[in-house]
Amino acid sequence: MPVSLGIKSMSRNILFQSVLALTFLAVGVGSAAAGDDVEELIAHARNAAPAAIGANATVVVNGEVVAEGSNDWTCLPDTMPGDRAAVCIDAVWGQMMAAMGAKAAFEASGVGISYMLLGEPPGSGVSNSNPYHENPVKADDYVETGPQLMIIVPKELLKGMNDDPTTGGPFVMWKDTDYAHIMIPVEKTQ
Repeated sequence: MPVSLGIKSMSRNILFQSVLALTFLAVGVGSAAAGDDVEELIAHARNAAPAAIGANATVVVNGEVVAEGSNDWTCLPDTMPGDRAAVCIDAVWGQMMAAMGAKAAFEASGVGISYMLLGEPPGSGVSNSNPYHENPVKADDYVETGPQLMIIVPKELLKGMNDDPTTGGPFVMWKDTDYAHIMIPVEKTQ
């Protein structure tokens, strides 16, 4: 099996199935709005990660591979349909996203990495405690994190970590759920 950043990952087929499951289980199936230019969506998706990763990543739009990659990364132009919060994920993140989309249990099998170096467009943030909040913008703990790196680790490694997104440093998102992960605010550099 291929290795990404020294982390053994699952096969590209399983990663694609995980991303596809999230796409179809998310509200409003698909990520591309009618009339979107596929090349623009590909560029937008790939810009979510450092150039060395994004340039060679597979891009999935509307549950369909629109650009085949040569590494073990998958990029999407939207984290959730239509939000324009581009994301690039590794295999572990693909598993977590599929589980979250299905509201299924998830346990990290290792370290997972996700990039959102473009940040989140205004209004596309989430509740820091509830990934299923019906109206996250109105949540008491609504958060929009600018450019960010997200890391999944086995949950026991998160014990004692800060979960306050207002400190400006790393924090745990969705701490009391199976989808808990570390958010690391970063600045995109050229």
